[in-house]
Amino acid sequence: PGAPSVPDEVVDKAQPRTVLLTPLALALIMVETTDLIFAVDSIPAIFAITGDPFLVFTSNVFAILGLRSLYFALAGMVKKFRYLKVSLALVLMVVGVKMLLAEWLKLALGKHFNLYLLTVILSILVVGVAASVLAERRRLSRLTSR
Repeated sequence: PGAPSVPDEVVDKAQPRTVLLTPLALALIMVETTDLIFAVDSIPAIFAITGDPFLVFTSNVFAILGLRSLYFALAGMVKKFRYLKVSLALVLMVVGVKMLLAEWLKLALGKHFNLYLLTVILSILVVGVAASVLAERRRLSRLTSR
């Protein structure tokens, strides 16, 4: 939008209702195709972890649709919340432990063990964000009291 336009003879002389693919469109098609290949490729790995087809399907849908946009949202949040990186590291540790001890956790926590783990993950994230907000308030109050 802010860049100067460059005259393009092919675009200018194109017939109405003609579909033209630019190099950027081809790059987008390639990136999305790669996303799709990786999502399909991960299906056997997910079935190794769980036998629930609904979980496999929904995780792949979310991976295809939301992972890239979630990354940029998370990158912006990491800049805003000081302790979010620590929280995310703890979440990754919880997920790793869950993968290693999945069978034992099912026995110990019962059939709703995924719900308990989700509660732990959400709690870690909430505590990280809350600690960041409190630390920022404390920093601002110190600056204003001087």
